[in-house]
Amino acid sequence: MRLLHLHWVHLLLRLARSRASEPFLAVPIVLGGKPWTDGSVLDASRSALELGVRVGMPLGVAHRLAPEAIFLDPDRVADAEALRVALDRTAGFSPSVAAETDATRPGFGRIEVQLDGLERLWGPEPLMVRRIAEALAVILPGPPLAGIAGTRFAAAAAAALAGKGAAASGAVSLRLVESGADAAFLAPLPAAMLSRDPEVRARLDRFGLRLIGRVAELPRSALVARFGPEGELLHARARGEETDPFSPYQAPQRMAMTLPIDPPVSDVEGLRFVLHRLTGALGDQLEARGVATARARLTLELDRSFSLGEVPATITIDQPLPEPTSEGLAIERLLIARLEMAPPGAPVSRLDLELDEVAPAAGTQLSLFTPQTARTSRLGWQLARLGLRFGEERIGAMELVDPEAALPEARWKWRRGSAS
Repeated sequence: MRLLHLHWVHLLLRLARSRASEPFLAVPIVLGGKPWTDGSVLDASRSALELGVRVGMPLGVAHRLAPEAIFLDPDRVADAEALRVALDRTAGFSPSVAAETDATRPGFGRIEVQLDGLERLWGPEPLMVRRIAEALAVILPGPPLAGIAGTRFAAAAAAALAGKGAAASGAVSLRLVESGADAAFLAPLPAAMLSRDPEVRARLDRFGLRLIGRVAELPRSALVARFGPEGELLHARARGEETDPFSPYQAPQRMAMTLPIDPPVSDVEGLRFVLHRLTGALGDQLEARGVATARARLTLELDRSFSLGEVPATITIDQPLPEPTSEGLAIERLLIARLEMAPPGAPVSRLDLELDEVAPAAGTQLSLFTPQTARTSRLGWQLARLGLRFGEERIGAMELVDPEAALPEARWKWRRGSAS
């Protein structure tokens, strides 16, 4: 495996500064909240770190160490969204990408990309790294540190070494480890890099194992005897073996299709014919891929040439489905019910149908003796259609509470709304 590790150092602080209205060029900055709030430091600028501020310390302590610093509030939702957008952009280069999207976790700010077999598409590995960094520059501020190796640990170590002595030129810094040379690359590095546990690091130092190469030379059984299960991981990492399986990020799938209408259609029955073609084609694709969708979004582009009054240029219908499905006919019926409730105020010149929240379809265990196996799911769709036509408040379903209750009326209750 050839794995690219991208690390945006102080990404939380970079994102916070990009959202701020002032540049804060020469002022210490502490990220985490106001000094009087009950919180801890999430990140800090270099000038603040030089004053003794550390990540994880209470904000009040940080304020006493750096009273002149500017304290910024974090925006975890915006930070996580920025990294998710960066992941989706990176997925355009490689089908296998991974990252920590939780802004509160230590791994936030790192993206891993599998590069195997991509040379014919994007060129040599250094060129691929430059192209990926340029594509992400508009999303994640500042250039990343980059390392390429055969394992996740070696790639992360290469990225860390890429930052040492790198010039502040605004370009990505890359350290490339040749294929099969992970163990030789790791050998002269400090053994403390093998573990984040301070106790394990201290024990390695007490045993005189200060270089990764020294750890790799020992028998695996000797390390297991001294460190337990952790010793086996230390030995594998030191020898350039993979200890943390690469789990690619699964980006939400979306399927869309557009169909122009010439001449424009003004009645719902005419739209039903066009919508049937869209839902049928997308339903076939869902079934062929073995996936199902949980949400349909229909956009109607209106022809306002001869319309009276104010008519919007487009109308969007966002319809959640009672359950994930790959049946185009079921999606069509729900969308037609929405159109019958509120017909467009002008002829429709184009239909855009997008299926969102696409995921692998769940299997259904069929019954050998019960012919109506899917009656519950079909009831949910019928209730959803009735709710669209007559109103959710007028539709309900009976729900069993206690089948063994003495009074019949205590065995069930009436639940308002559709079964979805």
